[in-house]
Amino acid sequence: QVQLVESGGGLVQAGGSLRLSCTFSGRTFRSYNMGWFRQAPGKEREFVGGITRAGSTYLPDSVKGRFTISRDSAKDTLYLGMNSLKPEDTAVYCCAADGADLSRIRTAPTAYDYWGQGTQVTVSS
Repeated sequence: QVQLVESGGGLVQAGGSLRLSCTFSGRTFRSYNMGWFRQAPGKEREFVGGITRAGSTYLPDSVKGRFTISRDSAKDTLYLGMNSLKPEDTAVYCCAADGADLSRIRTAPTAYDYWGQGTQVTVSS
């Protein structure tokens, strides 16, 4: 059973930066494509970035140029770097694992097999 644990969230002023981490355990990290999602109160879960097993990344236009995603297979850890944060980035951020044998990132939450509990990111204006 895969377990995902996020960390690194917190309160930051607009324009600030945060780096989220997601530790993976229970299976072989290198076998999974990974994604980051966020959910703000009253809104649907939103895809904010993904990385394939091979290291190819995809970020939507809403965060492209501000967010980066990376993975460290030696540490079984996924990262989300967030710069130039805006109040609208406030949400609970979750990492997720996609076990399908695909070379592309899927953006639908239903494609992901395992989820972490999430970490709160709050950006003040």
